[in-house]
Amino acid sequence: MINVSNLKFDYPAGGFHLEVAELSINAGEAVAVIGPSGTGKTTLLNLISGVMVPESGTITTNHNPVSELDDAKRRAFRIQHIGLIFQEFELLEYLSVLDNILLPYRISAALTLNAEVQGRAKQLAERVGMSDKLKRPIRRLSQGERRRVAICRALLPDPPLLLADEPTGNLDPENTSKVLDILFDYVKESGTTLVSVTHERDHLDRFDRVVDFA
Repeated sequence: MINVSNLKFDYPAGGFHLEVAELSINAGEAVAVIGPSGTGKTTLLNLISGVMVPESGTITTNHNPVSELDDAKRRAFRIQHIGLIFQEFELLEYLSVLDNILLPYRISAALTLNAEVQGRAKQLAERVGMSDKLKRPIRRLSQGERRRVAICRALLPDPPLLLADEPTGNLDPENTSKVLDILFDYVKESGTTLVSVTHERDHLDRFDRVVDFA
């Protein structure tokens, strides 16, 4: 699913440098990425997804040479093949729950919005306990509810790869368990690959493998 080789990346203005000699993640694996802040965990997710491009080296994601694609092709690939769960949700506060879930289909011609997709969005919302809040604006949701909306949005295109950046950040223990249950139940049922940056060391045993950036 993911192959990284001889990766080098720099933030010229910030003095940050990341090197990954080799990293392979198999299809269907659930992998946790851990380590101190500032070691490049989120940067790795951004490189795998094509949000960023390396200075050198190669990144192949779902058989696509992401590091060699131009910007437009990376965007199209990302929205079709990768579900992104951002640390800060990245939801639009003025839109409803349903419209936020459907957002990938409204902003890219790479996806086609139809009645089947809308039905799937409602099913996902029901699955995470948000079906009674589809018309509610995001600004009226709790942190845990916002996280569940963000997960629904990421799952809607039925992606073969999920990249999650601190999916349980700032959540209480009850909501942390709920979010992890949703993710791992989906991964188990669909065979989706999961790569998650996390500080939840108490839950590492739920993953197939841990990559430590320490």
